[in-house]
Amino acid sequence: MSEPRRLAVVQGRVQCTEKESVSIDRCRFCVHSASVVVKGAELPSPARAYCSRCRDAPNIDMAKVEAVLCDDKQEEGFRSIANIIS
Repeated sequence: MSEPRRLAVVQGRVQCTEKESVSIDRCRFCVHSASVVVKGAELPSPARAYCSRCRDAPNIDMAKVEAVLCDDKQEEGFRSIANIIS
């Protein structure tokens, strides 16, 4: 499996797909958001932490996220975690 794409946060947005830039807040609820980077440290994304058995991940202030590690290889774009957990 290839590595996730590292999407830099620029002015509160990430380049989700080639054609779409989205607010970093959307990554909090996206199935493709594997990890986030805060102060150089990789942390589980809020979406992944919510779905895991170990839901004690720290509360992440998305305004402090520097980058998102995204495993969207097909350039599907945002897909809500709610579609999986409902």
